[in-house]
Amino acid sequence: MLARQFDALVDEAESGIAFDGLHVARASDGGYTFGTPDHEATGLSEAELHAHADGSPYVTNWYFWEREVQRHDSPRRAFLRRAEAAADHDPGERYEALREGLVTEWGHLRIEATVDPDDGARRYDVRHVDDADHAVADLEAHDDPLDAREIAKYDDDGMYRPLKPATNTPTGWVFPDLDWRDAVETVELFLPATVANWYREQRGELDVDHWTDTMERQTGIYGVVEELPREAVEWVAEAACDDSQCTKRREWQYSADDELAADGGAGVYPCREPCSLVVAAGRKWTKLEEEEPREYTFHLTPSEKEQVEGIVEAVADDRVDEIREADVYEDANRYRTRYLRAKLFDDHGNLGGVPTDPEAHHDAEAHDGDGDSHGDHDADNHDGDHDDHDE
Repeated sequence: MLARQFDALVDEAESGIAFDGLHVARASDGGYTFGTPDHEATGLSEAELHAHADGSPYVTNWYFWEREVQRHDSPRRAFLRRAEAAADHDPGERYEALREGLVTEWGHLRIEATVDPDDGARRYDVRHVDDADHAVADLEAHDDPLDAREIAKYDDDGMYRPLKPATNTPTGWVFPDLDWRDAVETVELFLPATVANWYREQRGELDVDHWTDTMERQTGIYGVVEELPREAVEWVAEAACDDSQCTKRREWQYSADDELAADGGAGVYPCREPCSLVVAAGRKWTKLEEEEPREYTFHLTPSEKEQVEGIVEAVADDRVDEIREADVYEDANRYRTRYLRAKLFDDHGNLGGVPTDPEAHHDAEAHDGDGDSHGDHDADNHDGDHDDHDE
């Protein structure tokens, strides 16, 4: 116990302390009372109070929460107490666990809290859950929370990540020794607003903007999204909002009195409104849903039909990269898919030789025929001009 911690204990004893099992008070005769769930002493002098308080996890725990973190009604305090299961264990039990490291998960983040038993200071290790068993020396170590913003921009393949709560956060990094302020900031930079929205939900104060609410606010090129049919919104939620795509848990519905059947995921923190990625994709889907269906006739063997279905499943579940070139029994195997293309696609890329728009295809063929009547000379001149331009 540090001197400043005992001084704070004495000061606070005047008004009385009751926190996490610790009870300290000063009586009118000047004597002190010191109590924990396992021990109580009264009529203590200041020196005797120091002897009881020194080395007590209840005292350093009180100081950490009440004098350092403070702010009882705040998301950061609630989040940090969750990180060490403070609601379930008294300080004595917690300190034993914290010495070894208490681990919690927050989406794709693994957060390990530890404690200095002498002064109660907490330290935090933040990394990707997939790197749980890696030594710090094997990962790229950081100590500035702002680095999280850059790390989160791209996935492991170098592709830009427009949605931070998506499941493709890169691996291979660690923030191994953060204080409580930097730990919260790091988490919030990886997963913006998740701590605040989780806290609001815990207090019954989460404000949810449902699909209809959000789309009514869209303007400009996104104004058309409001026209997406109710049935298609189900498909949007199924495509974008389950656990395989996002670490959030969807709480928004079609409207306040019209729930969607699609699974909203099981994330620990809520999604309170359709995100920008869903809105942008919704604009494209709205345009697609305006098309009138047509009937096409293809001739496929049973295995070819199943392969087409398997390819769609593999792409939708993001499994294509897992399929090796030698796995020719996999529907989405590269060579097997190329064989299907060679067999069933014509030179214009039409499945089964069936054009998507037969009328447009017919007009294009007629135009090609007219073009041939000009002879090869024009084509040669065009090629020559193109070559000169490139040079």
